[in-house]
Amino acid sequence: MNKVKYRFNTKSLTYEKVKITFKEGFWRVTSYLATGLVFATLTILLSKKFLPSPAEKKQNREIEAMTLQYNLLSKKMEMVDQVLADLQERDDNIYRSIFEAEPLPKNIRNAGFGGSDKYSEFENYDNGELMKSTSERLDKISKRLYIQSKSFDEVVKLAKSKERLISSIPAIMPINKKDLTHAVTSGFGWRTHPIYKTQEFHPGMDFTAVQGTPIYATGDGIVETADNMAQGYGNHVVIDHGFGYETLYGHMSRIGCRVGQKVTRGQLIGYVGSTGLSTAPHVHYEVIKNGNKTNPINYYYSDLNPLQYQQLIENSKNVTQSFD
Repeated sequence: MNKVKYRFNTKSLTYEKVKITFKEGFWRVTSYLATGLVFATLTILLSKKFLPSPAEKKQNREIEAMTLQYNLLSKKMEMVDQVLADLQERDDNIYRSIFEAEPLPKNIRNAGFGGSDKYSEFENYDNGELMKSTSERLDKISKRLYIQSKSFDEVVKLAKSKERLISSIPAIMPINKKDLTHAVTSGFGWRTHPIYKTQEFHPGMDFTAVQGTPIYATGDGIVETADNMAQGYGNHVVIDHGFGYETLYGHMSRIGCRVGQKVTRGQLIGYVGSTGLSTAPHVHYEVIKNGNKTNPINYYYSDLNPLQYQQLIENSKNVTQSFD
């Protein structure tokens, strides 16, 4: 039911019924609709700009969760990186202190793994930089882990050969202590030659004993030489111990092994004599490391206590003339 409207006429001081024409009504309705349409449009535009839609809200939640996971992953990778660095340091120390081998070079541990365009696929994402840095760190850790695993494979091989190395290193005297006729031995260094009476370098140690006293291999190895063909050494034996070690036993009265024979530490290889350039029964003993003749005094750690070892050092220093 339409409401009847009245208007007060100030001149006649009476109320008059308001009559609205069709044209006035049309424009009034049109203005109402236009105003409502403008407000509705503005409301929609502003809500789209400042208020996310349900789909956008869901997407934003997923992005926030993904960013959180990336940050957690980044922290975990930092922990893995620290543990890996500790493993690398321990690995290097094992190589240096136990196996006497060179550790892996830094340039191998930190070798490259690809060009910068490898991560170009992430550049178009809003969080592309985070994704790129995380992927790059993960690749670096994966490469270092692979190299470390290979290094540990090498450590296992070295550990397996360590037992053989310990058995092969010359570690005892070639003659039993109780069989020595004199406590004094001719040591490593410059000595007066017993025949030529000239100062010459003595590249080994002389152990004096009764003719026919047993001579023993000082470490595991394979007999490389067993003859009297070397000038001055007479009947002599050379044992290849592997790992760069060789030992020589000279002036034997009789050789007790053959070329190619495997011998173990303490095994009989010959007998004391005075063949070659020698003035008395003894065994001339040499230790060769990587082709260089070294002082045998540094290797008698398996059958001498500290006091006996120190006495042997003093005795070898006092002798000024060798027996060969």
